[in-house]
Amino acid sequence: MTIATSRIVRFFETGNADVLKFESLPVSEPSEGEIRIRVEAIGLNRAEIMFREGQYLEAPEFPAQLGYEAAGIVEEIGPGVDELNIGDRVSTIPGFSQNKYGVYGETAIVPAAYSAHNPKNLSAKQSAAIWMQYITAYGGLIEIGKASADTVILITASSSSVGLAAIQIAKMTGATCIATTRSNDKKDFLLNAGADHVVVTDDENLADSVMAYTDGHGADVVFDPIGGPLINELANAAARQGIIIEYGALSPDASPFPLFPALAKSLTIRGYVLFEITQDPARLGLAKRFVYEGLESGALNPVIDQTFAFDDIAQAHRYMESNQQRGKIVVTV
Repeated sequence: MTIATSRIVRFFETGNADVLKFESLPVSEPSEGEIRIRVEAIGLNRAEIMFREGQYLEAPEFPAQLGYEAAGIVEEIGPGVDELNIGDRVSTIPGFSQNKYGVYGETAIVPAAYSAHNPKNLSAKQSAAIWMQYITAYGGLIEIGKASADTVILITASSSSVGLAAIQIAKMTGATCIATTRSNDKKDFLLNAGADHVVVTDDENLADSVMAYTDGHGADVVFDPIGGPLINELANAAARQGIIIEYGALSPDASPFPLFPALAKSLTIRGYVLFEITQDPARLGLAKRFVYEGLESGALNPVIDQTFAFDDIAQAHRYMESNQQRGKIVVTV
């Protein structure tokens, strides 16, 4: 009897993209509460780069798989799964540990609870590019930031997939959106993406520009995945009683606490990861409804920067590390 196999990507040590290895392994059956999908597209995330490097929230257990987001077709259902059927087109929601599940493969087993039907108006590539970015931005701006038409939102790393998702969600609320970029070549792109103002940080003082754009008010909500020394500038750009939401750690340097601006402005500095939302069924339900409604109305529209073939997944990782992208990087299988 021939045993079906599936090509997957694993790594056996931390390091650069060269540690990613293709393997052909027997296709396994889903257990209680799980489904197996035939993967059509994979959405790359910075979290996977950090996991591969050993710099993430959890250390990899070798041999390690990886990957949070994929879109594909349900081909097998485990016991206790009632809400999905074989043949359904679904995408995966980051809510699981990469030490237990990973979607870099021709097939992937994932929890049914972290799978969602693809929006009917989106392709597999687009469906692999929605949940990480939109739930991350939703949790930060809507749940925590309480964004409204009176809110000024400052978004850093704004040409990333989450940054662009945050711009779109900010515009849904009617908030004033200020985006940052290091160089001038992305300024027009961000304005066309919906930002009201763009600060080019290599050429401008961030706090001075934000204060100028807001008549001295500052940013009520700062949405930042970088940290490091930048946090001092963000505190200076924040409004009185503003909140700085740190949802990443892209800076290689330690993040100082901006004591004097925090005292002078009564600032809140809040750590946040999307697992707060995705691992709480009630909050996840609200987030999914928000995203589905935004996609259906057209207010939310995933931006795909570049598509790579599955065989080129290491190259896709290197491209993400180059910080050239404007939106989501997707790998087709």
